[in-house]
Amino acid sequence: MTQDDHERRMVRAADAAAHFGLTGLIVTPGPDMVWLCGYQPPAATERLTALVVAPGRRPRLLVPVLEQPDAERAAGAGAMDVAGWTDGADPYEELSKWLEPEGRYGTSDATWAMHLLGLQRTLPGSAYRALSEVLPMLRAVKDAHEVARLAAAGAAADAAYEDILGVRFAGRRESEVAADLSRLMIEHGHSQVDFTVVGSGPNGADPHHEAGHRVIEDGDMVVLDFGGLKDGYGSDTTRTVHVGEPGAEERKVHDIVREAQQAAFEAVRIGVACQDIDRVARRVIKAAGYGEYFIHRTGHGIGVTTHEPPYLVEGEHLPLVAGMCFSIEPGIYLPGRFGVRIEDIVTCTESGGRRLNQTERGMAVVR
Repeated sequence: MTQDDHERRMVRAADAAAHFGLTGLIVTPGPDMVWLCGYQPPAATERLTALVVAPGRRPRLLVPVLEQPDAERAAGAGAMDVAGWTDGADPYEELSKWLEPEGRYGTSDATWAMHLLGLQRTLPGSAYRALSEVLPMLRAVKDAHEVARLAAAGAAADAAYEDILGVRFAGRRESEVAADLSRLMIEHGHSQVDFTVVGSGPNGADPHHEAGHRVIEDGDMVVLDFGGLKDGYGSDTTRTVHVGEPGAEERKVHDIVREAQQAAFEAVRIGVACQDIDRVARRVIKAAGYGEYFIHRTGHGIGVTTHEPPYLVEGEHLPLVAGMCFSIEPGIYLPGRFGVRIEDIVTCTESGGRRLNQTERGMAVVR
C-alpha cells in the first residue's frame, strides 16, 4: 500500500469520526493502526504508541523515541507527523497536547487499560468509546487493491487445499494433517498461519475444534478449516472431505450444506441486509430438517484480520455495499457423529457476489 492509500484512509477515518459526533480517533497498535498508517511497532510493550486522527487536522503518531526511526519508515509516514517521547517523560501528558480536554474519542478495542486510564487521569473531562461500537464499518469496504490481495490470499489457500488432498489421512493424527496444512500454506505464500482446524469423525461436530491426537480412521468425515495472512490480508476457507467412500447420510448432509452455501452466495446483492444472507442459508438447512444443527452465524468480514465486520447474522440490518468481503460458511453439526462446513470468501460487486475461493465444493474422497 502506498502513502496515498494511507492518506486517503486517514482522511476517511477522520470524516467518519466527525459524522458520528466524535472529536477524533486514538488508534493504538493493532490492525487498525496498520490499516490506517502502515505502522506496526516492533513489539507490543507497555510504552505508549498512539495515532491521533481528527477532522481538519494532520494525523499525528506518538511513539517511544527509541522506535521513532521505525515509525518514520512506515508506508504512511509522509502523510502524518511522527513524534517521540522519552523514558521518564509522561506519555499521556505528551499525547494530551494533541487532544481536546473535553473531547469524545473513538479508541481501538485493543487499547491497554493502563493507557486509557492514563489519558483519563490527564484529561478527566474526556470520554472514550470503542471503535467497534462507533465505527464498526471503518475497514469493511475494500478498495480494488485490497480485494486483489484478498483474492491472492484465497488462491494461496486454495493451492494448499489442492495439495492436502494428496496427503494420507487414515492412520494419522489430526495434528499431523494440520501440520501439513500449515506447511503448505507457507509454501504457497502465506507469511502467517492463524488456524488449521482438522476435525475428524465426531470432532467435526465442534466448529472450532483444535486439531488433536485423535487418529483419523477410514470412514471418517473430516472438516478442514484454515486461514492466515498473505501480504497483510487474510484467507479463510473450509472444505469437508471423507476418508474412503461416504455413506448415504453423509452425502445427504454434505449436499444440504452445499445447497445452503450456494443459495446464500446467490443472494449477495448490493442493498441486501447482512441478516438476509444468514436467513437464506438457514432456510435451506431448516427445510431439510437440520435447523437445530446449524449453530453459528453464516459469515464474517475479512481483511487485515480474519474476523472483522460485517457479520452475516440475524439482527444485523446493515446493507451490503460493493467492496465488502466476507465468508459464507453454513454448516451442520451432528453431536458425537460428524460435521460438515463449506466456506468461501465472497466479495460484493455491482453485479452480485464474486467468490475468492475456487476449489471444488463437492465432497472430496481422500485416502
